[in-house]
Amino acid sequence: MNNKKLVFSGVQPSGNLHLGNYLGALKNFVSLQKEMECIYCVVDLHAITVFQNPNELKHNILETTASFIATGLDPNKSIIFNQSSVSCHSELAWIFNCVSRIGWLNRMTQFKDKAGSDKEKASVGLYIYPNLMAADILLYKATHVPVGSDQKQHLELSRDIAQKFNKDFDCEGFFPLPEPLILKNISRVMSLRDGTKKMSKSEESDYSRINLKDSADEIIKKIKKAKSDSETIPDNLKSLEKKHEAFNLLNIYSEVSKIKLEKVLKEMSGKEYSFLKNKLGDLLVSEICPVGKEINKLMGDKSHLLKILKKGSEKARIKAEENLKNVREKVGLI
Repeated sequence: MNNKKLVFSGVQPSGNLHLGNYLGALKNFVSLQKEMECIYCVVDLHAITVFQNPNELKHNILETTASFIATGLDPNKSIIFNQSSVSCHSELAWIFNCVSRIGWLNRMTQFKDKAGSDKEKASVGLYIYPNLMAADILLYKATHVPVGSDQKQHLELSRDIAQKFNKDFDCEGFFPLPEPLILKNISRVMSLRDGTKKMSKSEESDYSRINLKDSADEIIKKIKKAKSDSETIPDNLKSLEKKHEAFNLLNIYSEVSKIKLEKVLKEMSGKEYSFLKNKLGDLLVSEICPVGKEINKLMGDKSHLLKILKKGSEKARIKAEENLKNVREKVGLI
């Protein structure tokens, strides 16, 4: 068995990435590429489980790729490609549709969340997309997957499918059981309007999030309007337990400044939240605006982004086709 560590992660091309994506995932991706072999995929097939405007989807695939590069991912160190360019993902997903059990999919809480109240009108793709996610991971025999708390269930399904395939086809150890890499703080960057909800591009108000392409003025304005607390900043974490918005702003400041939260509280204790907001606004401008400018610059040369994706898909396809060939042999396909 190959003991080499390999990381796989996918990001949906659903439009403007935000501070939560940046702190929770992208910065960690950059760190991981220094330590392990990494494959980063723009998962466009997952995106179409709900209807996408075709022109917007094409734009978003390129913009997500640009965001990868702008935050520091190196196509010479990591494989960067879009999922639909490697058809092996779809073929393995179908094989996994035949291995996975309906009972397993019925337990997937994200389907219930995304389908809403009228599940009968949800696409079949939305229901079975956890099997495609398992195919994404296992197609490359990835050993580690960076996940937030909301994705752990899908990784467990990937492990279940791998175990069942290995057992059904008498090939113990053929598919590795991928381990979670719990990304620090991936679930802790919360909405600027409601500290109990994750920062999300699906939230109606643009003031709920800092987008990676926001201007300096937009960032400062959003932070000034962010909900905080009427009392002064406390000197201990316990005092913030039920003050979700205040905790969120302090936590973001701690993450971006790389100063431990306890130290931030000691330094700012007794000050008004306007003091924190001024410092946080300036800090985010210096951190995020260069990323946004680089995204816009990269989007000005779409042919360069297409070349990155083409080169990445060629590298990915070599690995994928070799592994899928072995899967087909195990299953008995000729």
